[in-house]
Amino acid sequence: MARHWKITVAILGMSVLAGLLTFPALLRTVLPLQSSAVTEEQARREIVQPALATPTDTPDKVKLYWASTSAPAAPEAHDVELPLAADPVQRAKQLIAALIARAPSPAQRTLPAETVLLQFYLLPDGTAVADFSEALATASPSGILSEQLAVNSIARTLQANLSAVRRLKILIRGREAETLAGHLDLTGFFPVASPPPAEAPAASAAPSGAP
Repeated sequence: MARHWKITVAILGMSVLAGLLTFPALLRTVLPLQSSAVTEEQARREIVQPALATPTDTPDKVKLYWASTSAPAAPEAHDVELPLAADPVQRAKQLIAALIARAPSPAQRTLPAETVLLQFYLLPDGTAVADFSEALATASPSGILSEQLAVNSIARTLQANLSAVRRLKILIRGREAETLAGHLDLTGFFPVASPPPAEAPAASAAPSGAP
């Protein structure tokens, strides 16, 4: 073998050996960086997501609407006990946060897990304005049925637990979006029918001869 080929082979061998020796140290360096990136992402989400618990929260049994196991395109009520605030705005935030985080199974999830409710407003006329992060639009399955299910799950959850809400407006990062994920129109309002008031007891019949 020519002398220059021997030198080339020797250099390559030394390079491979050096790589094998330095790989464990490189791995020890990269893994903490990946862990740090995850930690920073978690911290960012914690900053973005407003604090939901309040000192006056009390346990309450509520109904949350996720996808039905028998009819996946339809929302189905689930009885859940949650610590909730008396204030309707704070209560709505807690309900929607639970709707995102506590789905019984991945198949029953109606809102993407990475979705964050940025803000919630309740106007005097009963209009609820829910402002979500971009994940609601970018991570939601595209299709009219899945998009309608996502909105219905929010509206039905508000309807079942907040009598003050009459209609729902959805924003994405503080702006009006044309559609949720390409199909469902978000430029208007979604009706939220309040539960019917309890029937008043029937009035007693007036005694005979009363004026």
